[in-house]
Amino acid sequence: MSSDAPIVSAVDVHKSFGNNKVLKGINMEVSTGEVVTVLGPSGSGKSTFLRCINQLEEIDSGAIFVDGEQMGFELRGDRLYHLPDSAVRRQRRKIGMVFQNFNLFPHMTALQNVVEAPIGIHGRDKTEAREEAMELLQRIGLAEKANSYPRQLSGGQQQRVAIARALAIKPRLLLFDEPTSALDPELVGEVLTTMRDLAEGGLTMLVVTHEISFAREAAHRVVFMDGGVVVEDGKPDEVLNNPQQARTRQFLNRFI
Repeated sequence: MSSDAPIVSAVDVHKSFGNNKVLKGINMEVSTGEVVTVLGPSGSGKSTFLRCINQLEEIDSGAIFVDGEQMGFELRGDRLYHLPDSAVRRQRRKIGMVFQNFNLFPHMTALQNVVEAPIGIHGRDKTEAREEAMELLQRIGLAEKANSYPRQLSGGQQQRVAIARALAIKPRLLLFDEPTSALDPELVGEVLTTMRDLAEGGLTMLVVTHEISFAREAAHRVVFMDGGVVVEDGKPDEVLNNPQQARTRQFLNRFI
């Protein structure tokens, strides 16, 4: 892993929906090349935190920096100003995101789904983008499905195409929001294998998941969240085998 400044830095991040306080002061850093898994019960704020990083949700207070740039805001003099939508879209270009429910365009083939952002948003050359998309589909073992539509693919195959789509923009950071939660159990393994390969390749990944095996085998760090705060943060062996907090132990006992 790099010793440079962290690629993600969250400082005292708060987020509420009405009277529901979902994030209550999140502080977290992710280094370049690091794989961090975030565990926690439903409603703990894990997915909301990811969505705040990618500015799919706007934080109420605090700050989130990605690659040294404050997300969603610009400092002018001694005041912060909201960035316009065009600038927010530009910031998002450095971040890939894989969602729970695939979110593939149903009217597009696997290949078309992968090349859509590089061509339509990043203005890449069509031939070059198509070649790179085919390489990505080959990498995830789905080159033969390039001309298949999402309805013709299994859930695991759809999620792997979604991963290829996120990689196609060449992100500095890849976010995973419970990428296996919508899959039948027998399909989970193929997606986790793809994710392990990415982790071994040095991609910076922040992964919200309930897959303890992935956290144990592929992560550099495990973060446990509950009630909108970080309860525990450490190396996988430390957090998973010898958690220091009672709430972490209680949660992990469900998986043992």
